[in-house]
Amino acid sequence: MARALILIGGTVMGSGLLYVQAAQRLGLQPITLSADPTRYDHFTAKGAETIRVDTDDLDALIRECSRLRATYDIAGITSAADSFYATASKLCRHFNLPGPNPEAIEQCLDKYTQRQLLAASGVPVPAYRLAANAADVADSAAEIGLPVIVKPAVGSGSVGVRLCSTADEVVEHTNHLLGGQHIWRSAPRMLIEEFAQGPYYTAEIMGNEVVAIGTGDFDCPPHFVCRGFTYPAQLTDDEYERIVAVSLSCLRALGLGWGPTNVELRWTTRGPVVIEVNPRLAGTPFPQLVRLAYGVDLITEHINLVIGNEWDLRRRHSHIAAARHLIADRDGTLDWIDGDSQAAAISGVTEVKFYVQPKKPILRKGDYRDCIGHVIAASFSLPRTEAILQRAVDVIGWSITPFPGR
Repeated sequence: MARALILIGGTVMGSGLLYVQAAQRLGLQPITLSADPTRYDHFTAKGAETIRVDTDDLDALIRECSRLRATYDIAGITSAADSFYATASKLCRHFNLPGPNPEAIEQCLDKYTQRQLLAASGVPVPAYRLAANAADVADSAAEIGLPVIVKPAVGSGSVGVRLCSTADEVVEHTNHLLGGQHIWRSAPRMLIEEFAQGPYYTAEIMGNEVVAIGTGDFDCPPHFVCRGFTYPAQLTDDEYERIVAVSLSCLRALGLGWGPTNVELRWTTRGPVVIEVNPRLAGTPFPQLVRLAYGVDLITEHINLVIGNEWDLRRRHSHIAAARHLIADRDGTLDWIDGDSQAAAISGVTEVKFYVQPKKPILRKGDYRDCIGHVIAASFSLPRTEAILQRAVDVIGWSITPFPGR
């Protein structure tokens, strides 16, 4: 009987394909359960199996997994997306398979609950308030003091996140969130936060071990669209140790420590401050960058843990890896995009990927969906990696024709 890895849901422009490929390298049959297979690029992978299931219905997922057990030896169940990770952990518990604590995952996905637990444990976090309506948001912003971050209490990919520097901007963004343009999966709840200013860092953890610390920057203010990331971050020994200590304190505060965790921080005047804890692996391009920088394949080792194998987090080399996102500069119809083959041919470039095809509409949202592609490069030094990356980006071009009347 073939051994299978069940993947719940998928990730657009994410790491779902990497999970499928890693499962196949481990001799597993990847089977993805999704409510809408057409949304995800990795379902076209050769040899991968896809089944349409309502992923919001736990009982339906249990029935489908039970049916699959007649044909496959289900070695493990997981997900590449945070919105399905708690569901996957519940399925692991139901079928007595290795997995994280579902309760810990769910409380971590609620940013307000996460903030409360972190603050109660003494983990440095920005000042914050929870709001359910426009009046609450305005009062909270006044209490914290401008500028503030206004964002949904549940979500990812910087969707609905905005820096508001004036009271008018607070009102404008609140009206945007509550006016029907933002999709709420439950009753609207917004988090208002102090704007923690300083360099951005991200820590990748497996179990209770910090495997990698990277740095990144953002574009398109007042929104937060990821521009690029570099691993490892250039830190002093003291800075590294302080980020590690704060990151591991998050695990204790949130009841995490099984499998992957991603911690986002800002280095402020009071040192590292936790912006967000994600109880799963960060998506593309983070796994690729960690593998290039350290020789550690986080996705493969995550799957090894999921199926009950021993993992191997030993670093095999020390390179500098960096990624640059290609960000749409206007709304409209994408006429053309090219230069990928020329960029990929540059020595040191390891990956070039476009997320959109010509003739597709581009409508910027101020979040990860504004990225239309990425380039990844690696070398033995930071200046060389940055030069390779810039050279590759420079040969890529695209044209967007504005929508009529705009």
